[in-house]
This record gives sequence, structure tokens and C-alpha cells, in this order.
Amino acid sequence: MTQNQIKEGVVVKSTGSWVSVRTPDGTVVPCKVKGQFRIKGIRMTNPVATGDRVAFTSLPVSGEGLIHKIFTRDNYIIRKATKLSHEAHIIAANVDHAFLIVTLVNPRTSTGFIDRFLVTATGYFVPASLIFNKLDIYDSAQQNHMRELFRIYEDAGYPCYAVSALRGDNVEQIRDLVRDKVSLFSGISGSGKSELIKAIDPHLDPRIGEISEVHRKGMHTTTFAEMYDLADGGFIIDTPGIKEFGLVHFEENEIPRCFPEMDRLLPQCQYSNCTHIHEPGCAVKQALERGEISQLRYNSYLSILNDDNKR
Repeated sequence: MTQNQIKEGVVVKSTGSWVSVRTPDGTVVPCKVKGQFRIKGIRMTNPVATGDRVAFTSLPVSGEGLIHKIFTRDNYIIRKATKLSHEAHIIAANVDHAFLIVTLVNPRTSTGFIDRFLVTATGYFVPASLIFNKLDIYDSAQQNHMRELFRIYEDAGYPCYAVSALRGDNVEQIRDLVRDKVSLFSGISGSGKSELIKAIDPHLDPRIGEISEVHRKGMHTTTFAEMYDLADGGFIIDTPGIKEFGLVHFEENEIPRCFPEMDRLLPQCQYSNCTHIHEPGCAVKQALERGEISQLRYNSYLSILNDDNKR
């Protein structure tokens, strides 16, 4: 292998068997993966993920590449591949900010799903925010519910935004947030991720799905994460719609550290390893009684602690 055969780039699409790598000059090279890459001994469905910085050997005859090195990741978003699988799936790596697209209807994003995503983002050092989409179809009760969720999640430390990708409400605000950054867009199927991306940059054409009339769920359209160049600068990673979000490689004592509103109170607890469940002198339970911590978030915390998927 000669030195001039080795190139570096960023993975912009990973379909499993093939990986697309963009080099600094903007060329996109189809690559295969050499050998096995592992992190923390976790079995993964995709050892090379969108957003990875990689080194590859250019094959002169075919013009294809062979990836032989993944550079150290700054962070990543990871989840259980399936409910029963022991494998993990890296959604994307080296992300400046993760935006979870939330919908209150058609389809509804559960708060349990939201909290599992936020726990993972926090645990793997990815700043995260919530974007409530489909503002154009919310009635007054749903708008009131959205405002309550804004209060809960912003108090916890996660910025919240309300948009209508269809009507264009507040899209400019999101466009400003993603400019010159690598932003991950995730959410359940049908939440309107691809539609919002197209509203942010009309030059882009991610696949946009429909809503199943039978289950009122989003029909699966995007099948792999793909990074798009934004005309105003920066990149958006569009991800497959997710139905469930199982946590990966969290120890039980790490879960409370991923709820910022609880983590802030830990120094005031009587015990430094307080689980915020049964210990006396627990500052979190006291704050919960005073209404300073959301019961909804605390219920999610208990659910995650009892969820075998976190193992």
C-alpha cells in the first residue's frame, strides 16, 4: 500500500454493505468496509456510521474504496437494533446537535420515546433539542398540551421549538439553528423529518412518506441515515423513522445522570449514589413533591430503570 493511495473523508451514507464517503474536494466515493470495527465490545449492525471520519484506500481500477480506519468519534447516537436483538445500531456520529422531531397527533410521539432519545443523547454527549412539528393541525387542547411539554422539557434543559413544515411556520428559526453545523434530525415514522428538511433547504429532496390510514403511523420511507449539504452552510443528517428506542450500554447508576434536572440535585441528596427511589433525604423526591420536577419525567425515569432494553 503506497501513501498516495490512502485518502480521508466523511461518511455521508451507510447502507450496510456499501458506504458513501465524501472527500475534502467534494468527491463522493463508494466504499466497502475492511474487517470488523467495534466500540466497547458492542455488537453492531453498522460498524461504520453516517458522520464517521474515515481513512480508505482508493482502488485505481474500479474507482471504489476500502475503509480501513475509523477516526475517534466525538460522540454518536446509538440504539438497540430491534426489540429482541442483542445488536446495536449507530444512528449517526460526530454530531454538533440532535433535533428530535415530535408530533402530538398524526402520529403521536410518546413521552417515553422522547425521554429515551434524550437520555441517549445526553449519555453520549450530543446536545439535543425538541422540534414540535405539524403546528398547523393542532387544536386548542393540543396547543395547550404542547405548551406544557415545552415547560417540562425546557425546565429540564432541552430547548423546544414549534414549527409547521407544511405551512412554513418558524422554519426560518430552525434554518438559523442548523447553519454551519452538523445536525441530526430524528423521530418516529411520519413525524415529518424529511418534509422539514426540504422546507429548510428547498434544493434538497429527501424522501417524504405518507401516513398509514390503518395505524395512523408513518410509513417507513428513509431506510438509512444520509447527510445532506445545506445551501446556507452546514449539514443535516436525515435518519430512518424509528418505532422504538431501546437504550444501549447504560449502567443503572448512569441513568439519573442523564436526566439533567435530577443530576443538578444529586449533590443535595443525603447519599452520593442516590437512586432517587427509596433513599431518605433525597432532594429529587422532595423537588417532585413540591412540583419542581415533572411527574411525567420521573415516571419515564422509573420506566427506564425497569426496562431490560437498557442492558
